[in-house]
Amino acid sequence: MFQPFSLNIRGEYRSYSRPLVMGIVNVTPDSFFDGSRAMDENAIAERVLRQVADGADIIDVGAYSSRPGAADVSPEEEVARLRVGMDVLRSVAPEVLVSVDTFRACVARKAIEELGADIVNDISGGDLDRDMFKAVADMHSPYILMHMRGTPSTMQTMTDYNDVCADVIANMSRKLRELRLLGVSDVIVDPGFGFSKTTEQNFEIMRNLDCFNALGCPVLVGVSRKSMITRTFNITPAEALAPTVALNTIALTRGAAILRVHDVKEAAYAVKLYEMSTL
Repeated sequence: MFQPFSLNIRGEYRSYSRPLVMGIVNVTPDSFFDGSRAMDENAIAERVLRQVADGADIIDVGAYSSRPGAADVSPEEEVARLRVGMDVLRSVAPEVLVSVDTFRACVARKAIEELGADIVNDISGGDLDRDMFKAVADMHSPYILMHMRGTPSTMQTMTDYNDVCADVIANMSRKLRELRLLGVSDVIVDPGFGFSKTTEQNFEIMRNLDCFNALGCPVLVGVSRKSMITRTFNITPAEALAPTVALNTIALTRGAAILRVHDVKEAAYAVKLYEMSTL
């Protein structure tokens, strides 16, 4: 069941009484779903405006693809891509909340302090840059703590768990203690569907998603068009909208506070129907 939550956004206390929808905008040429890519200013503006009109509460901007096999990108190139994306985004949608999808502390600092992002979304949960927790603490920004092992290129070789749910929760609990000691109070947890987990492990986490509420943080679910869907039905990401909506709806019934999606309108429909049925 959904639990109301709050975030401190640049000193403004915001309370949320329903699940939120986070739309994905990738300013990359190689993200796994090509429908999320927007490289030039017109494409970025069009995607952002459409997502806001469709009901996005947050826009998640990424400039480094975490798809296995994607090309490495330097911090300088990542910042350059983000600068283009953020300049366009803030010009067409100045009020929407923006999270920056990066595992690098230096990029997070640039995005929050210079480019106008509000939230740091770190796929590595601080593992790929040990300066990330301090950076988030210094900036007083909300932080999305995701679970992953290894790197995007090695993560799928690191799927050996005693109990995937218990192990992920234990890992996140330890990191939450680190963050709290540094003074980071606004943390969102993301179990990391598709990251260093097999298809069956992904579904095991979904079956037990409500257990993650024990961490005392809002839970973000990102399953949109991922391999746990495409492998189950032997379909492509382009064909995976309907099962994505179904899985997002299941996640809502198990306590998801934020849905990270490629298709905002359909997720917003799911949230509205969940509200009408339960809240």
